[in-house]
Amino acid sequence: MPTRTLCEIFYHSVDAYGKPDHLRFKRDGAWRDISSEEFRRAVEELSMGLRALGVEKGDRVALLSENRPEWACTDLATLCAGAVDVPIYPNLPPAQVLYVLDDSQAKVALVSTPAQARKLAEVRSQARHLRHVIRFDEPALEGTLSLEEVRARGREALATDREAVRRRAAEADPDSLATLIYTSGTTGDPKGVMLTHGNIVSNVHAALRAFGAVGPGDVALSFLPLCHIFERMGGHYLMLQQGVTIAYAESVDKVPANMVEVRPTIVLSIPRLYEKMYARVQEKVAGDSALRQGIFRWALGVGRRAFQARLERRVPGPWLRLQHALADRLVFSTIRARTGGRVRLFVSGGAPLAREIAVFFGAIGLTILEGYGLTETSPVIAVNLPDRLKPGTVGPPLEGVEVKIAEDGEILTRGPHVMKGYFNKPQATAEAIDPEGWFHTGDVGVIDADGFLVITDRKKDIIVTSGGKKVAPQPIENLLKTDPLVGEVVMVGNRRNFPSALVVPNFDSLEKWARDHGVAAPSREALVGDARVLELYDRRIKELTAHLAQFERIKKVALLPREFSLEAGELTPTLKVKRRVVEEKYKDVIDRLYEGAAA
Repeated sequence: MPTRTLCEIFYHSVDAYGKPDHLRFKRDGAWRDISSEEFRRAVEELSMGLRALGVEKGDRVALLSENRPEWACTDLATLCAGAVDVPIYPNLPPAQVLYVLDDSQAKVALVSTPAQARKLAEVRSQARHLRHVIRFDEPALEGTLSLEEVRARGREALATDREAVRRRAAEADPDSLATLIYTSGTTGDPKGVMLTHGNIVSNVHAALRAFGAVGPGDVALSFLPLCHIFERMGGHYLMLQQGVTIAYAESVDKVPANMVEVRPTIVLSIPRLYEKMYARVQEKVAGDSALRQGIFRWALGVGRRAFQARLERRVPGPWLRLQHALADRLVFSTIRARTGGRVRLFVSGGAPLAREIAVFFGAIGLTILEGYGLTETSPVIAVNLPDRLKPGTVGPPLEGVEVKIAEDGEILTRGPHVMKGYFNKPQATAEAIDPEGWFHTGDVGVIDADGFLVITDRKKDIIVTSGGKKVAPQPIENLLKTDPLVGEVVMVGNRRNFPSALVVPNFDSLEKWARDHGVAAPSREALVGDARVLELYDRRIKELTAHLAQFERIKKVALLPREFSLEAGELTPTLKVKRRVVEEKYKDVIDRLYEGAAA
């Protein structure tokens, strides 16, 4: 019988697979394994411990932690207690943590490190509903309980009733509320998205039907925030359902090193990882000898032809197969070794992926399945399939997921994946889900002749020039980010005469270029203001966008001296750029770009 709730997924996972390495984590320089039995015991003890603290069905339990085994155990312990978990991004400042605690009416909060515990201590007196704080790590902080103390209470209760957690877990049904996930929206206060067990489980099974063979022989590297529904559904519940070993990366910065150590077979990521990997390869090749550069260009051409044959579902000819085997031996295998050498599937979501990057990875033998979804849709709406790929699209809709395009181009979706609503926000819920059950995504797109969904942009981000021309910035920004010299791009130009761009350079690449070309600058501010640097970016951007319609081309560029940051309010917790914040912060810079231009 297929699993119907997240609790059933957990018990299916630990009962059916019985692995010595269900979870993996790194401590004191060594990777350590957690067996299925240890995992089950940790979840059950914590679940009973939470109940001993007074957690009842439907209560909210907040979780402020980075990805680690304790995150998984807390999540599942909460669900098996019949409660609702509320994950909080660990990079949020104290005021935003308080907002989530207060809005969700969380009764208990679990925190990871002493730094996170101090963050919570700063606002605890203002959290009206919070009764207990449980810490994962030492040292102790006044007014907190240790995870081990809570587990000890659970062990004591389980000693007299070993099946208590399974019984409570069995009371959950598909319509039971599982989680409140606070959207990291680019505008307005976060809203608590109510997702049921059935919402997420339906997405797990639909995604598995799309991906094909995923099983206990696989290893997944988990580094995207588990607070985000993409990693939580795909990198947590889906992997548990199939008995995949989950290895928790030490941090985002350590992902390249952890890939080599763990040798994963499945990796879920946002496009930024793939963009950085692509940029590193380009930088490495740029520093090679002319001979090596020639070999790389030849190999990449061969790889592209072989990948195109795969996309067209035709068998390459013998000459192409021979060339490809040589290209793989000379070039591609070395690049793949930097990912551990075993990756079968890369999955990309959370933001659009440039077609050029998807094709590059396909050419070197690393498949990226780009998908699309939102927190409100559990999350996946559509995804490319291993045997049905089309770079530049987000694939066909998942089985059981309805998609249609509204008259104004907005993407609408309906099905078991659509949220229950926004917590305590009936008006916002009614605005998002119409009376016929269609969820309005806020994204604009089309369904092509082959049934693949193509995302044009966010509806609210479309630039309308003073001449009435509509420009979708995201595809152009993604194209520019394929250049190793480019870090971030924000196109501007709404109600202006032409589009312009704010560009954050990839400073590692730019500073190397400056050294090679004798451009000396005492600071990044001076570097981005140097006429030679400005000319370089202007020329590169014009070359990359030469094929665009005249009204879409970027006419002027401003280089910014620092990267966007969460602390400055320019990024969401999922590292998406807050366009409105950036445009307001750099209004003077933007205005100077249009000085003397007609409005």
